[in-house]
Amino acid sequence: PGIVFTAGANASPPGTAADFRDCYDPHWRRHRERTRPAPGNHDYESPGATPYFAYFGDNAGPAGLGYYSYVAGPWLVISLNSEVLAGLGSPQQQWLRTQLTTSRARCTMAYWHKPLFTSGPNGPNPHMREIWRTLYDFDVDLVITAHDHLYERFAPQDPDGRADPMRGIRQITVGTGGGPLHSPITTAPNREVIGIGYGVLKLTLADGGYQWEFVPVPGNPFTDSGIGLCH
Repeated sequence: PGIVFTAGANASPPGTAADFRDCYDPHWRRHRERTRPAPGNHDYESPGATPYFAYFGDNAGPAGLGYYSYVAGPWLVISLNSEVLAGLGSPQQQWLRTQLTTSRARCTMAYWHKPLFTSGPNGPNPHMREIWRTLYDFDVDLVITAHDHLYERFAPQDPDGRADPMRGIRQITVGTGGGPLHSPITTAPNREVIGIGYGVLKLTLADGGYQWEFVPVPGNPFTDSGIGLCH
């Protein structure tokens, strides 16, 4: 039981209907009705990410937008789109602010594809900074990203990458779903853990806190787990 979520680049590249049919579908179709995806850059290698929206249907939110929210137990969960405009005043940023303004959830997490902070070869994605700043302004607790094909966990930090144990957001990058693995090229500030190997992230969202556990595929010795409290 539970929700399955993705952090983009779901059947890459280039995210065609055939890629979803031949690559994604054999392994994950049995979970499709409970999957809440986010799109990534490879999904958009097909114009408008049309195969992505067609495959996931209503579970991907309003067709063509790529951002939406839902409730998971006591949490508000927000799936965002790093492949469209995300700066200050953009439709996505304004929508996000409205969602957070009207939410009464004590705990909130968000996920999208391209990370603001990373030690990986794709580098940081500053176009997501205003999204992070909006999340920070409303005391969001957890962000999950992908794009770099590795696992990386950060200590809570503010939108400018300064450690902030009181109000900061924890980012965990989990780009370990099947593409060729990456090695880090630097050590990003506030990095706590990095690991190379395939696996998935299991989250347990409780009232007032959360647990994370990286579940590796057989043969991958790397694991990571911990707990966090909501702001």
